[in-house]
Amino acid sequence: MESIVSSPVTFALLAANIVASFVAFTVPDFLAQNSLWIRPIRDQKQYHRMLTSGFLHVNFTHLLVNMMTLYFFGPPLENTIGSTSFALLYFGSLIGGSIWEVVDKRNKPDYRAIGASGAISGLMSAVGLLFPFAMIYVFFALPIWAGLYALIFIVVSFIYSQKENTMIAHGAHLGGAIAGIVMTLILVPGAIGHLMQQIAGKFG
Repeated sequence: MESIVSSPVTFALLAANIVASFVAFTVPDFLAQNSLWIRPIRDQKQYHRMLTSGFLHVNFTHLLVNMMTLYFFGPPLENTIGSTSFALLYFGSLIGGSIWEVVDKRNKPDYRAIGASGAISGLMSAVGLLFPFAMIYVFFALPIWAGLYALIFIVVSFIYSQKENTMIAHGAHLGGAIAGIVMTLILVPGAIGHLMQQIAGKFG
């Protein structure tokens, strides 16, 4: 309960993603009307898809991976920068990832994608900037620095974004990461200086 009170935006986003995704699992029309589908975005100006697609997922595994990342990265980040800034960071990264996808796939009108990829990538970029040497445990076992994990996640996502015929918005990771970095620099003045100090303290 204490975590929910101290990180209300994180848990509200977890709930929204879970509910929307489970509806999409069982209602095909809901999925079709809210996915990031290039044709209706480009031709019919259905820009809402750039937001709503970020709350839908392909399957339970896709949802679980993104929500676990949000669960572990969200609370410490929200507690550090505040709930309002955290919400701005999340939605700014989500939209940034969607914009990247729309521009990158503009000549592929039948391309569709869903997932919180852009938002999650933006959060990890922020954590990488603010807490680069914080230790996280992949699959609860493999220790790795948060900054390194974020970098690997983004690189792997970019590689997968070059593959065809996938509903997972891998390309949104890169756009979301860039947006996350920009938003962090705006919302947390001195973030770069703090990062340099941490690197110097670690390796200097």
